[in-house]
Amino acid sequence: MIGKTLKYMRHKKNLSQKEMAKLINTTQNTLSRYETETTDVNFATIEKIANECGYKIYFENEKNGERFQSHEIRRKDI
Repeated sequence: MIGKTLKYMRHKKNLSQKEMAKLINTTQNTLSRYETETTDVNFATIEKIANECGYKIYFENEKNGERFQSHEIRRKDI
């Protein structure tokens, strides 16, 4: 599922795999493996791709509506 999401964001930004790979400092081959889910992608890379494509990643608690982004958490919070 994450691979399809990464590909969707890249397509919406009209970027080739080669262009996106350069932006996130990886190879086109590695990005292709993320998108086809033949290689696991870490969260930091997911965030890089989302940011390059103009997306933000939010976490939302369904029960109380609390919403935050990962950069809002400080070391002292955990």
